[in-house]
Amino acid sequence: MKAKHQRLILAVVALVALITAGLLAASALKDEAAYFYAPGDVKAKGVEPGKPIRLGGMVVKGSLQKAPDGVTIHFDVTDGKATVPASFKGIAPDLFREGSGVVAEGAFDRSGTFQASNLLAKHDERYMPRELQGIQYDEKTYKMKAGQ
Repeated sequence: MKAKHQRLILAVVALVALITAGLLAASALKDEAAYFYAPGDVKAKGVEPGKPIRLGGMVVKGSLQKAPDGVTIHFDVTDGKATVPASFKGIAPDLFREGSGVVAEGAFDRSGTFQASNLLAKHDERYMPRELQGIQYDEKTYKMKAGQ
């Protein structure tokens, strides 16, 4: 066999191996991926119970309720289009409160309540620690200065 044919066969085998590896990786990641859904997506498309997803939106004001056991909280998540009931058992992050953004990881149960296994609280871009409130950054001198 000529060297040209050997190189061609080697290139074809390498290409097939690369495609096979890519398909195997994609198949493995498909089962492990947690997709992000907003409450409006959940209501429109539906999500099968038990499928791990991430649910994102705002915690509805007045919906946060703590259960008597002290570690379970019930709340509603909205995106302005729809509202979804959710529940979390554990210690919630400090930034988690009514009216704030949240991304909850978990799955829906058969009753349609989202059972969160993890909560990621979000804050707005204007967040400022209490200690630094009233202090501004001067872009000309690159120094902090007291605000007016």
